[in-house]
Order: sequence, then structure tokens, then C-alpha cells
Amino acid sequence: MYYPEPIAKLIESFSKLPGIGQKTATRLAFYTIGMDDQSVNEFAKNLLSAKRDLHFCSICGNLTETDPCGICSDPTRDKSIILVVEEPKDVLAMEKIREYRGLYHVLHGTISPMNGISPDEINVKSLITRLMDSTVSEIIIATNATSDGEATAMYLARMIKPAGIKVTRLARGLAVGSDIEYADEVTLSKAVENRLEL
Repeated sequence: MYYPEPIAKLIESFSKLPGIGQKTATRLAFYTIGMDDQSVNEFAKNLLSAKRDLHFCSICGNLTETDPCGICSDPTRDKSIILVVEEPKDVLAMEKIREYRGLYHVLHGTISPMNGISPDEINVKSLITRLMDSTVSEIIIATNATSDGEATAMYLARMIKPAGIKVTRLARGLAVGSDIEYADEVTLSKAVENRLEL
């Protein structure tokens, strides 16, 4: 279908976003065109501000406006524990539960031999540097339960354990509210492996 060039370019821009197909991109483009000028200007301003004003924390690698970020500079956080995640959005997910009070380290990806991504291409060196601080006693690895996430977790454990620092992994298993009959074999296996004493 033919669209005027400004709409076609807007659709193309939206379709470059992850998880946005052609139909959704078209719907978003037409919705945006229907917005009043003030809303469109505010939307554009917010996009530019996020791109211009955010950068990565020099300590943990999380997105921040200030350096170091608010979590790294918070004196009430437990500096003896570092939770290692793949992406900045994982920090946000952990912070939502309001249970974890330690520090974070964002890898910005995972080791992926199949895609040619080595440990040098993700944020591993700065993690090792942070471990020189004698206050760190535990690293919690919270990479995703994918083959690349598991490979990254194993690599980090091998690198960190010789330093005498405790290395743990987030538990895996059945989600709260799920039925056993619908769980896949890997999930059930991890649920049995990570069982807790009552």
C-alpha cells in the first residue's frame, strides 16, 4: 500500500524497534499523527532527552543521569554483595521487588560463542576490577536461563571463585501460580534441583 513519504518513514522508524511488526508500526505511526502538536513535541523531546542525557555508570554500567549512579552512591546499600545482570532493564526489574539491597553490575550482553561474542566484548573487566575491593564477599549471577546466559554464568563463576568470593545463582524453577502439568522438563528439573527445606 502506498503512503505519503512522511508516514512511510515514520512507519519504517517504528518497525525498527524490537518486537514491532509492520502492522503495529503502521498503527503507532497513525496514532502519532493523530496526536496534538504539544503531545508530539513532548514525545520527541523525551526521546531526545533520553538519548542525550543518559549514559552508563562508570562503576556498575547501569543507565544513569549522574556518575556514579544513585545505587552505587547510596550509602545504605550493602556493598558486600553484587548482583550481575545482562541489561539495565534487569536492574529495574530487581529494584521493583524491593527485596535486594546490594549493588549491581550490568554486563551489557552475554558471552555467545555462536555469535562470536567473547568475554572481552561485554562488561566483564570492570567487574573483575570491582572485586579487588575487599568488601565484596558474594556475587549473585542473574543472567537469563538461556544457553548464552548459562555460558556467561559458568565463565564468571570460574573467574571469580579462585578469589575466594562466594558465587551464587538465582534459583530457577516453577513460577508462582503455575501448574506442574504445564511446565516443561527443564523448568521442572530446575524446580527439583533448587528445592527448599520447609
